Amino acid sequence: MISVNEAKKIIQQIVQSLQPERLPLQEAAGLVLAEDIYAPIDIPAFEQSSMDGYAIRFVDRESPLFIAGEMAAGTANHVELQPGQAFRIFTGAPLPAGADTVVMQEKVRVEAGKLIIEDLQLQQGHNMRHKGAEVYQGTVAMPENTHLSAAAIGFLAGIGLTHVPVFPQPSVSIILTGNELQQPGLPLEFGQVYEANSVMLRIALQKAGIQRVQVFRAADELQVLEDVLNVALESSELILLTGGVSVGDYDFVVQASENCGVVRHFHKIKQKPGKPLFFGSKADKIIFGLPGNPSSVLTCFYEYVLPAIEAMLIKPECIEEVSATLTHDYPKTPGLTHFLKGRYANGKATPLHAQESFRLHSFAQADCFIVLEEAHGDYKAGDPVKVHLLPL
Repeated sequence: MISVNEAKKIIQQIVQSLQPERLPLQEAAGLVLAEDIYAPIDIPAFEQSSMDGYAIRFVDRESPLFIAGEMAAGTANHVELQPGQAFRIFTGAPLPAGADTVVMQEKVRVEAGKLIIEDLQLQQGHNMRHKGAEVYQGTVAMPENTHLSAAAIGFLAGIGLTHVPVFPQPSVSIILTGNELQQPGLPLEFGQVYEANSVMLRIALQKAGIQRVQVFRAADELQVLEDVLNVALESSELILLTGGVSVGDYDFVVQASENCGVVRHFHKIKQKPGKPLFFGSKADKIIFGLPGNPSSVLTCFYEYVLPAIEAMLIKPECIEEVSATLTHDYPKTPGLTHFLKGRYANGKATPLHAQESFRLHSFAQADCFIVLEEAHGDYKAGDPVKVHLLPL
């Protein structure tokens, strides 16, 4: 067995980003740019009014001005403002040539067809957007490794782009092992349990930005599992197996993985829950063998699988680590790192009931893991602990 820190270092060394792809903007949302984006045009592409008012030459501001016409947003007319003239103008409209200032409509009056300006604070260039004020043609509009939020996608659309190079999300295969599993909604026979891991993992993957997920079921037979795993390796970059990673007579995940050419990087971690965790790779494919108990599955997902996904996507880790003090005594034998389901508030961490790996009831109420260190024995109320805040 290896330590938690050793396991995380190995994953960090092995997992790489996927090859960049050029995707439509809508499909790129939530991903990360794979290269710098250069502006194909100036934005704005012309001198533009930032409000409704009148376009003028600043030098004419103290004289009554003849209103020579109007400029609406979207107009294609090229007109020139002559000395002594003003143009009625609306937000987003191009300024007529020769205009260098826009006066707000609230700061003028019109008498006998002439514009009288009543803005004593008016300065040259007020209320207009200069050509290239947002970005100049040929300059970096958005740097590599930018996370493509809704605003970022809107900005890229606003400079005329339809596709961008990004680090794509991995496709994921979930392989469920266990003859005892029954689908929810069907009658539960003696000896069976309802299967919740695939539903749980799908939701956690969706929250991590992963949409391409397929689920396989494999009987507890070595050849069957090998066949299913080979199919998953052909179609997915990330494979998550649940169950079958221990050392029982029907635990075939490790053997099947190695028979399929997967390189084992580690198997078993000094932790609770989730000690039998398996991690391997085949070329650029990443394989996790997760324990079958639901609490172990989700613990291993947050602590190991999610950081691997974030490395593939070139995203910072979303699970925040904070320091806290423990609210209750907790008995512990040195030798394993414990990830306790807990609640965190105001610098204090409270362990929840039902910490057993097969129980999800307390996990459903948890907002954090309380990390009890491998070498540490019993913890007392008031002891300092690390807390991993979960992305709920």
